[in-house]
Amino acid sequence: MKSSSQGYVERNRGEIMEFDVVGKDIKRTDALKKVTGTLDYVIDQKMLGMLYGKLLRSEHAHAKIVNVDASAAKKIPGVYDVITSTDMPQPVPRFGPIKQDQPLLADRVVNYHGEPVAVVLADSEEAAQKALKKIKVEYEKLSSVTKLDDALRADAPIVNPDSIGMHEELGSNICGNWRFGWGDVEAKNSPASFTLKNVYEFPMIHHFPIEPFSCICYPENGGVAVRSPIQHPFILRRVVAKALHMELSQVRVIGNAIGGGFGGKGYPKIEPLTAYLALHTGKPVKIVLSLEEGFFSARRSSSRVTMNTGFDLEGKIQFQDVKVEFLVGAYADTAPRVASKSSYLGCGPYVTPNARIDCRAVYSHTVPSTAFRGFGMPQIVWAVESQMNEASKVLGIDPLEIRLRNLPKKGEILVPGDRPVDGDWEQGLRKAAETIGWGTEKPDGIGRGIAIGIKNPIPASLSKSIVKLHADGSVTVSVGTSEMGQGARTTMGQIAAEALGVPMERVSLIMADTGAVPFDTATAGSRSTVAMGNAVVSACHDIKEQLTEMAHELFADGSQEEVVISRGTIEAYGKSLSYADILAEYFGPNMGEVVGNGTYKGSKIEGHPVGGMADFWEIVFTAAEVSVDTESGKVYTNKLVNVSDVGCIINPLQAEAQEEGAAIMGMGHTFMEQMVYDDSGRLVNGGALDYRVPTIMDIPAEFISKFIENRDGAGPFGAKGIGESGIIAIAPAVAAAVNDILGIRFRQLPLSAENVWKELHRESK
Repeated sequence: MKSSSQGYVERNRGEIMEFDVVGKDIKRTDALKKVTGTLDYVIDQKMLGMLYGKLLRSEHAHAKIVNVDASAAKKIPGVYDVITSTDMPQPVPRFGPIKQDQPLLADRVVNYHGEPVAVVLADSEEAAQKALKKIKVEYEKLSSVTKLDDALRADAPIVNPDSIGMHEELGSNICGNWRFGWGDVEAKNSPASFTLKNVYEFPMIHHFPIEPFSCICYPENGGVAVRSPIQHPFILRRVVAKALHMELSQVRVIGNAIGGGFGGKGYPKIEPLTAYLALHTGKPVKIVLSLEEGFFSARRSSSRVTMNTGFDLEGKIQFQDVKVEFLVGAYADTAPRVASKSSYLGCGPYVTPNARIDCRAVYSHTVPSTAFRGFGMPQIVWAVESQMNEASKVLGIDPLEIRLRNLPKKGEILVPGDRPVDGDWEQGLRKAAETIGWGTEKPDGIGRGIAIGIKNPIPASLSKSIVKLHADGSVTVSVGTSEMGQGARTTMGQIAAEALGVPMERVSLIMADTGAVPFDTATAGSRSTVAMGNAVVSACHDIKEQLTEMAHELFADGSQEEVVISRGTIEAYGKSLSYADILAEYFGPNMGEVVGNGTYKGSKIEGHPVGGMADFWEIVFTAAEVSVDTESGKVYTNKLVNVSDVGCIINPLQAEAQEEGAAIMGMGHTFMEQMVYDDSGRLVNGGALDYRVPTIMDIPAEFISKFIENRDGAGPFGAKGIGESGIIAIAPAVAAAVNDILGIRFRQLPLSAENVWKELHRESK
């Protein structure tokens, strides 16, 4: 029995707490609806009197809009109106999660191929589509930049000349510049050190969700309601309110079921425009993008990372001098945060006594980049881990051993001023190596590689929850977390059920409706289990405190006896009561309920480079075993292993699914995915036929997920976050395995059959 600071006592079962609900393979509550096709997505929804919007998109990467003639389009039966930026309030409303720099519709110029120029509103999608073909736009084509070096030229056309904001160099294409560091890199960069310098490149990637981008907005209570498959409803509320000069209380965001987001549906895309149109017309407005239009809406930043690393002869890192450049697109979106937060970990998971990290985000005439699973860390880790593999070969030290020599121990400092290492990282690395068969004899034609991925969650974030214990003993949990396929609805239910000691089937969830649930920063960064999970536990503790006071008030006879709460039962003053019993005693039959409020707030630190310390370190240890068809260049993944330090698994079934899904996405950018622009700045492979993503034919022959559970996390029951880790280290582990066979170092992704074949033939010349 363990005394609690809440004024009641909870019984633990055994030396290590055993759980009734947590740690169990409970199936997702929305699984049946998903597999039967009955889950309600925005794309399926209709409203009385609703108008359908279709977007006319730019044919050019950079051009002046000379004239838009929509007269013929307006004559199409069923067309309500055709709107361009000239029909809007001036200056044209702009939006963005970090900077208000993206116009609702292109304002005088277009800055990327596919930028919306006009919107047709009609009483049917068919009428709107017909009208699009009747609109004539006259352009004056301008020079464009779609590549990093071109955008950085002194005479380059300026992508965003009117944009002002964080760390920008006016008159250039620098969107932001961030510098981190400690120690003295110059003092250690001497001839006595072994120095390795390389450049690593990562391509533009599209999220490719099965559910298209969609949104319905309608006037409501003097404001506007927004239905969207959005990951961050409270961020969307803020962005819409700011763009349209409204109060937060006038904007209600209802986060709908999400059919795949992966960060692409984290931040506003079509919602501010749709909200404006609903207010402008006084009618419900629905905009649904095609799968192809999704390529013009969101992507991952491409990157170039220059690593200059100094080692001593034992393979221990002496310094790391890192230059990171992200090509972020025409508008900022959330790219500045992706660039700054990921480059903060530019030295990876290794003890680095001297570090200098310089990161720039660079505008270009391309689709604006945004969050993507891993939030910039796959780009950084591709460079850091490839560098470690190259160093191991030059120094003659096994790739596993060189990592072991540089990993910090639990409790040691990774980045000065941030959270100490919160896990046994050597344990995880050794488990991955053992699982892949590291050090054992390999058959001919088989290569093995290993890598470590690391990520920091959103620092200094805030989550609030409300938990209601009803008169019949059932429970409702209200949270701002979005269910985006990761299973948060089930996980939050498990946490509340465990904390209150009630069966899972008696817990209901209300999620992601800003008009009905308390504030949450975001459903991102693998933070929800820790941040919102802690808020739910806090609300449950609040309920238990109230139940304790109720027991004292009802039964105290002058003494204050101990109240014991366990598995939904209250034991006090010789009585044993269920939750329903004590509520009936206190309020009368069906007359009341107990409402608990919970808050989790990360620590905000003034002057901290990213705003505050990490709540936990999300870390993964990845190992790969591959073979290569040298005639075609095709790489086959025979075995892939991910070992994640999760602290405590809330739902093993979902954790494994998250790892597998993330790893397959990682194989996409490793082997095939890349958005390609031609010399005129036009995207040439924006569609399902031209843009390859992994299929069942591309998955590993064997995939193994393992977890480190030491219950040492900052979340409920010792949990840490999971969901992004699986994607982070796939590319460097696979590339190292390919090198193990071919002896060729790859510093640019993807490792497509064509690119591997070219390298093979380059080596043979």
